[in-house]
Amino acid sequence: MIDMNGEPKQNTLPSTFALALVLCASLSCTTQALASDDAGKKKADQACAACHGPEGNKPITPETPRLGGQQYDYLVQALNDYRKGVRDNPVMSAMAKPLSDAEIRALAAYFSEQQGLTTKR
Repeated sequence: MIDMNGEPKQNTLPSTFALALVLCASLSCTTQALASDDAGKKKADQACAACHGPEGNKPITPETPRLGGQQYDYLVQALNDYRKGVRDNPVMSAMAKPLSDAEIRALAAYFSEQQGLTTKR
């Protein structure tokens, strides 16, 4: 095919298809992330809120840490350590032991995305 300028017209179908494929993949990842966020919130509300408060920001005692705003990797490591017995706390060990790897990642993602403590300067 030739365009209006007499130049050969390029077939845009492959590039359009590639763009559509990239957009679909992006939406799929977003949907999975949202599903993970929902799973993390649900598990946090069920298992963590009683001690750490809503969104991990209202602990019931001064010794109970705030989880909101903590680093994702730190939360994954801490929960894995409690689950394996590397880190010992009777309550946390009992709570972490039945968690799957996916639940730990979902909880860590949820809490790391919450508003954390701020400091005044």
